[in-house]
Amino acid sequence: MNIYEFAMKMEKDGQAFYEKMAAQAENQVLKQILTNLAQDEVKHYNLFKKFRDGDISGISEKDLTFTTVVKNAKNVFEQLNAAKIPAKFSADIVAAWKEAQVIEKKSEDFYREKAAEEKNDKVKKTIVKIADEEHKHWILIENVLHFLERPKQWVENAEWNNMEPY
Repeated sequence: MNIYEFAMKMEKDGQAFYEKMAAQAENQVLKQILTNLAQDEVKHYNLFKKFRDGDISGISEKDLTFTTVVKNAKNVFEQLNAAKIPAKFSADIVAAWKEAQVIEKKSEDFYREKAAEEKNDKVKKTIVKIADEEHKHWILIENVLHFLERPKQWVENAEWNNMEPY
């Protein structure tokens, strides 16, 4: 299996994981974040599919601006705070989010390694951008985990500035 096939499988697995979590999520804020994460995995899959099929001509700066999940997550957390909805979360929900974070870290590391080996500059740039996206997902999940552990305190003190370099 070549890198593109392997990456496509990773992205499909990630999509399925997030869709399953979203289907089980009772909290609409978390459901929306999970749905957005699944959509990002589809975008990544489609780029690797283009590469596998030999098409790198369609990669542009616009194509390299992927995720809105961070912006959307910030907005939904602010809405949750404004609604003053108390939230309590079970240990299995926290465990699932921790698993998601491990998956994102493994994906980021894999893509950075493969980008370093890539000879084509356009492909390399895109793989690095996808690795950056996976890093954003990791940070977002870190924030979700803090929220799950201390919902009221987290929403009042959340900082999103650690997302900006990517």
